Amino acid sequence: MNPPDDLSVSEPRFTDVLPPDDPLREELHNEVHARPSARIRLPVLIVFVAVLNEGVSRERECEHLRRLPGQEGLPLERLKGNFVRLRFGDHTLKWERHSEFTRYSIVQPLPEGVGLGTSDPVLLDALVTPPGWLRDIPGRTVAAIKMVMLQADLPDPTPQAQAVLMAQAQQWFGGRTVVASQLGGGHSWALTDFRLNASGFERILVITPPGTTETRAGRISQRLFEVETYRLMALRGLPVVKALAPMLADAEAQLSLITAQLENKSTSEQQLLDQLVALAARVERATAENVYRFSATRAYDDLVSQRIAELREKPIPGTQTIGEFMQRRLSPAMATVAATAQRLASLSERVSRASALLRTRVDIVTEAQNQQLLEKLTRGQELQLRLQSTVEGLSIAAISYYVVSLLLYAAKAGKAAGLPIQPEVAVGALIPLVLWAVWRTTRRIHDKLKRVD
Repeated sequence: MNPPDDLSVSEPRFTDVLPPDDPLREELHNEVHARPSARIRLPVLIVFVAVLNEGVSRERECEHLRRLPGQEGLPLERLKGNFVRLRFGDHTLKWERHSEFTRYSIVQPLPEGVGLGTSDPVLLDALVTPPGWLRDIPGRTVAAIKMVMLQADLPDPTPQAQAVLMAQAQQWFGGRTVVASQLGGGHSWALTDFRLNASGFERILVITPPGTTETRAGRISQRLFEVETYRLMALRGLPVVKALAPMLADAEAQLSLITAQLENKSTSEQQLLDQLVALAARVERATAENVYRFSATRAYDDLVSQRIAELREKPIPGTQTIGEFMQRRLSPAMATVAATAQRLASLSERVSRASALLRTRVDIVTEAQNQQLLEKLTRGQELQLRLQSTVEGLSIAAISYYVVSLLLYAAKAGKAAGLPIQPEVAVGALIPLVLWAVWRTTRRIHDKLKRVD
């Protein structure tokens, strides 16, 4: 961006008196000047073409611009800012690159003999471009408009006077029905039939009073071109939703069937899970493929509404305004796109809820299985405890038997040593004591183990 004319080169740069710039500061600041309105000297012919630039590089567009007279050395760097204005002869070309489309506007003085009484003149013959230059623009045409801007005295705001001017202007459209508005609160007129003629162009006629400034004429043309371009870009979502409708209907029917199977428990969880995963994949794929187009459609529709509001239309008796025409023809399409986007989002949410229900069902079944397993484990532990108690009883008897046997041997040894005892009688008397002692010792061991646990 060039410095203002009143800025002396001897003055210090702002970086000498301010903190370091954010890397994006200058780029974001200059964005407001990225696509300035043209200054148009009336009367004028403007040929406007907008093409989709998917797969089209700036290098290809630059090579095509170099085919214009005197532009053989156009450097690629000039296209980095998405806006270029070129002059050749008495023509001016404006090139603008957007995210999805590129616009070419060729402005030239109006050829001789073209006026309100002219009936559909062949205006392209007057363009000073190489043969086939328009046809060879890289990309696919999305909008093409021939706009004639004339200066004429506008009639008094009476229906009779306006009808006379309308009849003269309508001859340029071959007598067809047109859409017309008074722009700028009545400053100028704009007429179009929103039809493609034999050359593939739409036609717009703008009538302004003498003394209209060049900047105002540039703003009028830019807004009208943007209204039509953004309208067509917004409508690109309509074929998408029409193609998506059968898939949505099938997916909704499939989800209804899965939900019914989930309710009556007629299908296994694994089968339901497989069906839900496949359905969720279809819905998410459709969402991923179309979410950008739905968002872009909303954005373009908002831009159309903004540009129409900026036109500040007033009606001409007996004709629809551009805003009324757009409202009646564009709004139903935009409502269809919005409804389909909402339908797809709702379907995704319903699939998620069905998946949650299936997970709940699987969790309940798993919980029941875990409960049964716990009951089996509990019964096993009870049986093991009973068996352990039985074994402990046998163990007490076995230990007591070995203790009594040892005591019997000890008594016999004492008798052999001369002690006056009867071994069998003595040991038999000790058997209850031995049983109690062994039982008591076992209980102490159990109590100690419990305290340790």
